[in-house]
Amino acid sequence: MQKNNRALQNHLPDARTIQRFRLQNGITVLVYSNMESKSLTIIGMLDSGSFRDQPDKLGTANFTASMLMRGNEQLSFQEINHKLESVGANLSFSAGTKNTWFQGRSLVKDFSMLLSLVFDNLTKPVFPEEYISRLRNQLLTSLLIRDQDTQERAALEFDTVLFKGHPYAMPVDGYPDTIARIKREDLIKHHNTYHPHNAILAISGALPFQEIETLVRTLFERWNPASEISEPVYPKIEPLPAQTRTHIPIEGKSQSDIQMGTLGPSRISPDYYAAFLGNHVLGQFGLYGRIGKSVRNKAGLAYYAFSSLNALPDTGSWEFNAGVNPANVDKTIALIIEEIARYLNKPLQDEELENSKSHLIGKLPMSLESNAGIANALLSIERFNLGLDYFQNYAERIQSITPAQILEASRRYLDPQKLVIISAGAEA
Repeated sequence: MQKNNRALQNHLPDARTIQRFRLQNGITVLVYSNMESKSLTIIGMLDSGSFRDQPDKLGTANFTASMLMRGNEQLSFQEINHKLESVGANLSFSAGTKNTWFQGRSLVKDFSMLLSLVFDNLTKPVFPEEYISRLRNQLLTSLLIRDQDTQERAALEFDTVLFKGHPYAMPVDGYPDTIARIKREDLIKHHNTYHPHNAILAISGALPFQEIETLVRTLFERWNPASEISEPVYPKIEPLPAQTRTHIPIEGKSQSDIQMGTLGPSRISPDYYAAFLGNHVLGQFGLYGRIGKSVRNKAGLAYYAFSSLNALPDTGSWEFNAGVNPANVDKTIALIIEEIARYLNKPLQDEELENSKSHLIGKLPMSLESNAGIANALLSIERFNLGLDYFQNYAERIQSITPAQILEASRRYLDPQKLVIISAGAEA
């Protein structure tokens, strides 16, 4: 298997084929020239998100990002969309808690046009009042739908409890009353927080590196905001001292959704890879790992049941999800807790651990088969300081993890008696 792993690694992007450069205004760019493709993908991230929202206008960052495609100083909403649609290209913007994101794709011949749209929409939006009103109605409608979605409601409450006092606790898309208060001047004010410093661009596709660098430098080195933006100070996130249990009643639902869990390792934590591999055995591999086998296959209690490790730069969450008949909520919660306790009781068996390792190592090349997959990976390499040889070191890193390391790391985060447990749906 090691010989096969080395063969795969030789065809993955590495320090020789990934080009990295930094613009004078602070933007870092990573490029992979994938000449076997006929297109290019660009993915970008900058330091501005919903953490800058005023509490009574929560959703401003998301509103602002959603307006970026509605017109810039050169082109109207219709002209932007005509340019993209006429060549089969696409471009979108979105906001998270700490960042604003964008992603675009085009054929090689249209990449210069796409890059210009990215730059103009990002730096020169005009926020037409006509589209502010339309978008507000769309956002309010989506919030009404969210309010009736059992999975969404459970996830929102989970974040509220787990990350209490931190921006992660608040929904990026806001609430109906906060969206109703947002005015055009709020969007302009938030857009003024967009800044090239610490921004990341990741590009993969069929252009030589020199051509991509020239295009990027020609456009993005012109981005020089008038003022510096102060760095925020975030409150520390503390683990909960005891179990928390909440049910959110939503009448007329035939399914209830469960979301439970606790804090997990950050993406840069020394515990990350051991916890990542352990979680794969616990609630991912095959039909949702041990939890899926226990809750879904054997007990027949859930439509789905799995676990996930969501790792951010500064913290993370270890989550357990299930969709069940309302009558089975408490039984399912109890069974997941039992499975977590069993997982923490003794090291993983060699066979299931080796199967998970083989799966994760084999899945990496598949995730890099598209330009979007490569660009996403390049952005993560820069965001989490993983190193340009991350792909070459991945198999060895996974193979070196022992059952004892997994157990030790897992016990640092998982405690069956201190979980946040949320369910949403009809009462049993």
